[in-house]
Amino acid sequence: MDINITAQPCSNSRLFWQGTLAMIPLSIAVLPWGLLAGSFAIDVGLTPFEGQALSAILFAGSAQLVAMGMIKTGAGLATMLLTTFFITSRHFLYSVSMRDKISPLPFRWRLSLGFLLTDELFAVCGHQSEKQFNRWYALGAGFSFYFFWNAATLAGIIAGRYIPSLNGLGLEFAVAATFIAIVVPTIKNSPVLVSMISALLLSVTLTYFSVEGSLMIASIGGMVAGYLTETLRGKRG
Repeated sequence: MDINITAQPCSNSRLFWQGTLAMIPLSIAVLPWGLLAGSFAIDVGLTPFEGQALSAILFAGSAQLVAMGMIKTGAGLATMLLTTFFITSRHFLYSVSMRDKISPLPFRWRLSLGFLLTDELFAVCGHQSEKQFNRWYALGAGFSFYFFWNAATLAGIIAGRYIPSLNGLGLEFAVAATFIAIVVPTIKNSPVLVSMISALLLSVTLTYFSVEGSLMIASIGGMVAGYLTETLRGKRG
């Protein structure tokens, strides 16, 4: 999302609210996902405090859902940590991509924006140039999303205690819908398209055949396919 927020001088508070407004569509889209995370926490036997703490501290929707599913099946701590590491490893790529924008900032800003860095925040700020990027704008976008996510989790925890089988209402589709909304606008060249299609086909095929670690394999396969496409295109050029 290329928004020239430096076209005219703005106060920090105005930039903060501009970031908040820019994030609202994705914040609304993630509400069913947060409801699912909260209700699922109760379903797997976590206390309301523990369920809320997952969203407040871990703050990673896909990793939370996978971790709670593994808790329900009795998976070991080491397995959960390894799986969570692979699921959230894409954030390392996000941080590398935004390094030139973030590294000049004071430590407290790097720490705050690093914690708030999600797929959604990267979708809003990741493609801005160094001139367009503003810390207050990014803080508004990231913090508002954090607030929405935790509010939705709390609502899911409350609903999960009074509405049985809330996780059976198909709310998990919000996960796919959110990522579709994030990924589609980034498909601007053939390597990205090949990477996306490869990861999609691999994940569906491997999941259908119940291959363990299908998500990790599909992610790696998609990256390799995109890299090979980019290399081949470079040689032709």
